[in-house]
Amino acid sequence: MRIIAASKQQKGITKNEEQYEKNVPTLVEKKSQQAWLPQKNVDRQRSQSAGCSPSQRQKKTDRLRRALVRSSPCPLCAKGQAKTDKGSEPKGGFLFLLAILKQPQSQPLKPHPVKKSKAPLPLLPSVEIADAGAEGMAVAKVDGLVVFVPFAVPGDIADIQLCRKKKNYAEGRIATLLSPSPLRVAPQCPHFGTCGGCKWQTLAYEAQLKAKQQQVKDSLERIGKIDCSGMQPICGSKAIYHYRNKLEFTFSTKAWHSLPIAPDAPPQPEWGALGFHVSRLFDKVLPITQCALQAEPSNAIRNAVRDYAIQHQLPCYDIRNHTGYMRNLVVRCTSTGQWMVIVIVAEDSPDRLFPLLDMLHHRFPEITSLQYIINPKWNDSYADLAVHTYHGSDHIEEQMEAYHGSTPLTFIINPKSFYQTNSAQAQRLYTHVAQMADLRPTDTLYDLYTGTGTIALFLASQVSKVVGIEYVEEAIADAKSNALRNGYANTTFVAGDMAQVLTADFIALHGRPDVVVTDPPRAGMHEKVIAQLLAARPRKIIYVSCNPATQARDLQLLAEGYRVGRIQPVDMFPHTQHVENIAELLLRTD
Repeated sequence: MRIIAASKQQKGITKNEEQYEKNVPTLVEKKSQQAWLPQKNVDRQRSQSAGCSPSQRQKKTDRLRRALVRSSPCPLCAKGQAKTDKGSEPKGGFLFLLAILKQPQSQPLKPHPVKKSKAPLPLLPSVEIADAGAEGMAVAKVDGLVVFVPFAVPGDIADIQLCRKKKNYAEGRIATLLSPSPLRVAPQCPHFGTCGGCKWQTLAYEAQLKAKQQQVKDSLERIGKIDCSGMQPICGSKAIYHYRNKLEFTFSTKAWHSLPIAPDAPPQPEWGALGFHVSRLFDKVLPITQCALQAEPSNAIRNAVRDYAIQHQLPCYDIRNHTGYMRNLVVRCTSTGQWMVIVIVAEDSPDRLFPLLDMLHHRFPEITSLQYIINPKWNDSYADLAVHTYHGSDHIEEQMEAYHGSTPLTFIINPKSFYQTNSAQAQRLYTHVAQMADLRPTDTLYDLYTGTGTIALFLASQVSKVVGIEYVEEAIADAKSNALRNGYANTTFVAGDMAQVLTADFIALHGRPDVVVTDPPRAGMHEKVIAQLLAARPRKIIYVSCNPATQARDLQLLAEGYRVGRIQPVDMFPHTQHVENIAELLLRTD
């Protein structure tokens, strides 16, 4: 058997285990004669083991021998590698290992195992893609094995190269597309296939909606044991491109290219990249030149910032070494034509930052709110950082058609505010919520996880009182400002952790809710919140969720007091696997 040598420079000692055993004592004796091994250190180490039994001491010896053989590089394996500066001695940590090798061993040394290379995974010929699966993957079945394939379309016939194989499933990629599916369409994004943000761009939109409705149904039935007979047809988005009102881009020193660079191509600048993170690679960023998710001038703004940074040698931030300057770029817009741009840098350097902001201000008059953030932290979150307004307003304003009445609602959006990223579809989502809630003028409405109060204010004109609860204090400040701006005095907004705020005392103070609307994060509701809802017994609960799996879990926990009525999926994010779902919960009377 072979062992790993300590250095490529060693030539005097063989890698064979038998020869290794033969050479080690010789090397130890030689070093002992040179007084390289001080006796006092050996005596000290041996005295520390004096209390051990012979068998325990022998086991320690064997363990140390094996640790020495497995270590790489090993100072004993290379001649001349254990030398020290003249007049000095090596540190005592290795001396005991040298001394211990002079003792007899009870078991033969086991050399470091050589890792065998895995056999290449097979190519599966002429595989038909059966269905759309989770996480944007397509699904095929080959001899009972489930194979997940990205960027494939149900109905495709292709040769599939396996990339990963487990006991019950495998992952692969399309090696050759033999026969495209009738459901396959041409993508509009030049980065499709590498970016990973819109994995369903090649799937016809009607087929996307069908897959998302089935995803909701499967989750509710399988996890929550929910009767889905009340499910309504999914509400699709009228705009399937340029529908996002917010995009966040990242600077990185590690650029990930869609295609390999040709050998005869001109040398590429070593500046880095501005774009989106590559899936499963936290420090790699795909340079984006055109994104079809946000309207112009979003692409022009991003490309202008990139070109300026390259021209003026503003270095990208290195997330591994925590060096560099340019960190993030956030672009937000509203249906009223207002634009917000936030430039995030690693350090306060006005001489480098302000000329960049001046360029954006003069080149893009559409920007009504130009802001910057100094982020010296090791992570990219900026919720706890100060935002500085360089030009224009410190916010932008979004308008939404009211559920009843001709005056539209106006919402303030600050840099840290949460707002549904598909503005047009958000109005349809809230309309379905209002229809399911079936509110009465005397009702008290609780809006849990209210955010900036969008749902609460959308429904405020239909009830006597609205109480909104949200964890983020800045969002509650926005909600109060939005209520004042829209003239609603029947609203109360409270900041705090939902599980700690929603208590029996809180309900006694603000009144028992007749209807509750809850729109929790992807993790779902805390069990204490569910228990409090069961104790409060509102007439209805309208559960809005961006994760049907956790929604199904919560609905099962609420089943002791409520039954599920209507179910309404809503597609907020075309070309992705994400889907929103609304569930109507009716108080049991039996």
